[in-house]
Amino acid sequence: MTAETAGIPGQSLISGRYTPYLAGAGIGILSWIAFGVAKDPLGVTTAYARTASLFAIPVLGKGAVAANSYWKQKPFALDYGVLFLVGMFLGAFLVALLTRGLKVETVSEAWKQRFGASAGVRMCAAFFGGAMVMYGARMAGGCTSGHGISGTMQMALSSWVFLIVMFAAGALTSGLLFSGGKGK
Repeated sequence: MTAETAGIPGQSLISGRYTPYLAGAGIGILSWIAFGVAKDPLGVTTAYARTASLFAIPVLGKGAVAANSYWKQKPFALDYGVLFLVGMFLGAFLVALLTRGLKVETVSEAWKQRFGASAGVRMCAAFFGGAMVMYGARMAGGCTSGHGISGTMQMALSSWVFLIVMFAAGALTSGLLFSGGKGK
């Protein structure tokens, strides 16, 4: 099936190029299904943090993980959130395979131009950036998808404030990090 037959000119549903309108409609429908079937909004950081406890056990020990205040309050469970998290990974992997867009890249061209080709520097920046985002998401009581999608659909003021601040901070950070290449 092509996008032309679905009423979207010039795009194939597996061409690797998706319209934001189609993606937005899909997320909206998925949100309705999540609310209706699972009685839970879309969101992944809680499931991600709970799943992290499994990886922390070999490093910290079962006792330390069991004593951790966050994991004590939100222990790992194979529930809707974890299944949604796994489904996101598998779905993205499937689309990458179908569109022949799967590639392993440790350092993107944009990063190389601005910061050089060191994979170690890139991995450290990604790790610390991800840790900051997860910490902020836990402090905010929800992640980008939790607030930005589910919260705004419910017209939650805190989610609208979060979304505006997130986009402004993202634009500012991108401007600071990528305004000009290395050597300019």
